[in-house]
Amino acid sequence: MDETWTVEGRVGVLAPGDVVSVLRRRVDDDQRETWLTSSSGRSLAFVTNTERVMVMLLEGVGDPGEHAVDPEAEDPEEFGDGYALANGQDDEYPNGETVPFDSALMAVEHIVRTGSWPAETHWVSDR
Repeated sequence: MDETWTVEGRVGVLAPGDVVSVLRRRVDDDQRETWLTSSSGRSLAFVTNTERVMVMLLEGVGDPGEHAVDPEAEDPEEFGDGYALANGQDDEYPNGETVPFDSALMAVEHIVRTGSWPAETHWVSDR
């Protein structure tokens, strides 16, 4: 069976071709944190400040997971703010630990479609 994904709080399976429009719509509605859950129990987080995104892929509950990084980020150690979580918390991440918005959309769409990171996306394991 192929892995399918759903968006937290939304009914129905997410078609790979719809992931980009769903994420853009949520950000337009000021929902900057989106969690996707797969039929195999994996989770995929998309947390944005509208310019950059923290993209995390977790294998299950309690897994520290892996996340996309940007080795070519300007000021990689500088913290970007404005990553508003659904619980009201406002996170900050170093620019090198996040990726540009469009790159994040491409990475999430690829993961939903294939189950793995795209070859052009740099990522690190937090395990």
